[in-house]
Amino acid sequence: MENLASIEIKAFIPSKDFQLSQAFYQDMGFERKSAGHGVAYFAHGNCSFLLQDYYHPEFAANCMMHLLVADAAAWHAQLQRRGIAEKYQVMLGDLKHQPWGMLDFPLLDPSGVLWHIAQNLPRNAD
Repeated sequence: MENLASIEIKAFIPSKDFQLSQAFYQDMGFERKSAGHGVAYFAHGNCSFLLQDYYHPEFAANCMMHLLVADAAAWHAQLQRRGIAEKYQVMLGDLKHQPWGMLDFPLLDPSGVLWHIAQNLPRNAD
């Protein structure tokens, strides 16, 4: 019998400045689980990704991540309290109710990777 079970999937995220990007993600609230050979493994709860010491401008500019959280407003407030935008000279956008039933905000990392941090909102019964 073949076992075709999937265990995990992680995206590789580019970094222009590997050390700066590692600090950014740790300040954001991710835990660096390991680092070596140009790759750092980051996790927050059950969500994880691999930060790579690799940068290509077009790749970074077109790379997007979507992080689904329980409370987008709490994440936004925490990032503001930590001064992420000022410290790393990145864009931290405003919270917005989206027509597809989410509350989210955008965040650019130091390499230009766009994150959408979002929560599902209760759907109204029509």
